[in-house]
Amino acid sequence: MGDKGTGSKRAPARRGTSAEPEAGAAAPASGSGAGTPAAGWRSTGEQGRPRGGAGNETVHNRIAVLRVERAITRRQLADALGVHYQTVGYLERGEYSPSLHLALRIAEYFEVPVEVIFSTTPFPRIGSTPPA
Repeated sequence: MGDKGTGSKRAPARRGTSAEPEAGAAAPASGSGAGTPAAGWRSTGEQGRPRGGAGNETVHNRIAVLRVERAITRRQLADALGVHYQTVGYLERGEYSPSLHLALRIAEYFEVPVEVIFSTTPFPRIGSTPPA
């Protein structure tokens, strides 16, 4: 009884895919282990950034607006695009940036230019007046 490694205590399993550090985990030190998260950090992306996009290169989109205007469910859009329905949710919330191929397929599905759906700058809110 007392043998190392045979006890009933186990290291806690990692849960979820949140970018938040686990309780008691230290933040990664800048410049250490480029591209490797520090121990205790979950693997959502480097230093908490969502996967699917690089750093601060946020891609804004109007997928939800177009989908609701046309009375299309997330599942219907996902089926038409050949992706999982949760992917559509991730895209709409900005938690995932689409590949160029997927972005073009989405634009083709809605029959609009890709620039109507995607932008590197935030879209103005509906009903807001543009700056003079």
